[in-house]
Order: sequence, then structure tokens, then C-alpha cells
Amino acid sequence: MERPVSSTAPTAFTPAGGYGDTTKGRYERELPAPILSDDEVLDNGVPDLRGIWKVAELLVNGVAAPADHHLWAHVERIEQAGNRVIVVGGGVIHDFASCDGTLENGLHDVMAIDFSTPLQVAATFDDGVLVMRPHGMPVEVKRWREGEQLVWEYSIAFTARLNRIA
Repeated sequence: MERPVSSTAPTAFTPAGGYGDTTKGRYERELPAPILSDDEVLDNGVPDLRGIWKVAELLVNGVAAPADHHLWAHVERIEQAGNRVIVVGGGVIHDFASCDGTLENGLHDVMAIDFSTPLQVAATFDDGVLVMRPHGMPVEVKRWREGEQLVWEYSIAFTARLNRIA
């Protein structure tokens, strides 16, 4: 059965070894070309998270992260259409075909940690927050806007504030 996908672009996946120059670290790679067009319409109630974002503030366990923490180098692009979300960053392309709360229509890709461990994630929009729930893991990953910034909360592990750079 074919999964429903918002927009006409086919579902995108992380290539073997991650996108870009695989001789570079995952945060040193250039982002690949956009997958969706810039003029895609969002469904009612879907917050606009689109843009290229760079970490500007990073808290780990509620404390400012040290300057050498790897996430300071994190840059991501968020693309959206309807209720579809694609998060590209750290070497992975995470395409949520439909953020309808089901694993079937959610993310089917790999983890950024090694570009090979399978990952399935269901996602929803709850009160302006993109909530991602990885299958078999007791965590939620959230993204939302606060003013001009994007907030990225990874369960209790870290909270990052990102500034739009494009």
C-alpha cells in the first residue's frame, strides 16, 4: 500500500553513509538541494517551521553546553507541505510523509548517529508544536517557534534554540 504524501515530491530517504561528502563529519557537510518547492501550502493548524536554522543556544540537562559540544555545529533545513515535514541536517533526511500520528505514515529512515540503525517515528502537530515519537523509545522530540527562533527539545537530553539563517 502506498503511503499518503503531502505534495507531489516522492518520499525522500537518507542515502547510505548520509548525504554529502562522507569523508566529512556529519555537521561539516553541505545540505543537499531542497526536496519541496517553496510555495507549498500548509494544512490548517500546521505551524510554519520552514527555513534553514543554526543552533544559537544549547542547554544539556538544563545547563549551558560547553563550547566543544557537537550540537553547536548543527544546521538543519525544515521543509513543509500540507502536513508533511522534512528535516534535513546532521547527514540525514528525515521525511515525515504525513504527520498524522501513525508509524505507517511517519518517518522510515535511519538514525544520524551511524546512518544505518533503522528508525521509525510517528509525528503530530499538537498546539503549534511538531511532536515526534520514535517507535520503541520512551522519548518525544519537539520543535516549535518562539518568536523568530525555533526551539528543538530532545526529551530530557537537551533543548536548543536555533536562529534562522536562510
